[in-house]
Amino acid sequence: MKQVFAGEALEAVLAAAQRPPSNEDSRTERSALLGGLRRSFVTNQQVSSLKSEVCVMKPRVAITTGDPAGIGPEVAARAAADARVLDACEPVVYSPPTGAAFAPGVLSGDAGRAAYDIIVRAVEDARRDVVQAIATAPVNKEAFRLAGLPWSGHTDLLAHLTGSRDVAMMFYSEALRVVLATVHIPLADVPGALTSASLEATIALTARELPRFGFAHPRIAVAGLNPHAGEHGLFGHEEDTAIRPAIAACRARGIDVDGPFPGDTVFVRARRGDFDVVVACYHDQGLIPVKLVAFGQAVNVTLGLPIVRTSVDHGTAFDIAGKGVADPESMIAAVLLAARLAHMNRVIG
Repeated sequence: MKQVFAGEALEAVLAAAQRPPSNEDSRTERSALLGGLRRSFVTNQQVSSLKSEVCVMKPRVAITTGDPAGIGPEVAARAAADARVLDACEPVVYSPPTGAAFAPGVLSGDAGRAAYDIIVRAVEDARRDVVQAIATAPVNKEAFRLAGLPWSGHTDLLAHLTGSRDVAMMFYSEALRVVLATVHIPLADVPGALTSASLEATIALTARELPRFGFAHPRIAVAGLNPHAGEHGLFGHEEDTAIRPAIAACRARGIDVDGPFPGDTVFVRARRGDFDVVVACYHDQGLIPVKLVAFGQAVNVTLGLPIVRTSVDHGTAFDIAGKGVADPESMIAAVLLAARLAHMNRVIG
């Protein structure tokens, strides 16, 4: 399906809202396009009001600086000053208090605590609608640990701060979209963590969230865990014990999902258009193909939150911190996507 965003998406939404459905299928497709619009019909006056509000009012997007010893402060500042960002939203940079100093490239618990405090402030403001979205620069997981924080990164911290039970990490790019079924755990722990129930929840969440990104009826592929997707049990049994039952349960709920497909070919098929998104079993299975085809343009999105949150597709890069050479493009892409999602949230109410 064609993707639509920003002004194009708004025009599609407004056109769909004014067009009376000819049958149940078109009604369903329109509702999916609107991403949960509570009414299937609005008046011309309401359409005009919606259009005026979206065109005139730019969303405020919080840009958090991440670990202050990494490249986050640099890419956040450059993104906030970028003409494309200023055209799309009102950026608000969230950084450590004035006077706080951190040596570039030096890992510390103090920097980890500062990054945490920044995230907490931004989430509080997002929940109070002071800002309409958050785009985060990278944190350092080891710095979090040195600060005595139990979270491994943004995803589980944001779930805790917002009280969200089912969340997932998606990497979004025009070329490829991937959702992770497991995230920051040792590879040896993945088979035990990949249960039928957890995978069913991830697939269902993906199906529910993808319409916000322009996919009214998302076609979801699930990658196998083992080589050749287990080859009928020759190379592992997780496909039969966890993955296939989860897929069957989701299909019974009306979700367009298929698999498990071998991990060495499913991303090629998704990139050529056979699928809209791939659910990967573990971190590197999903992120290697995304970063191979879209590094610097991909955006990390947390699915399942009551707020909009996007992030970069890279880490703190301590090795180049403070040198003024960090590429801000992924941060810019994250802010632009956050602004677009915030725009759509305004349209659908």
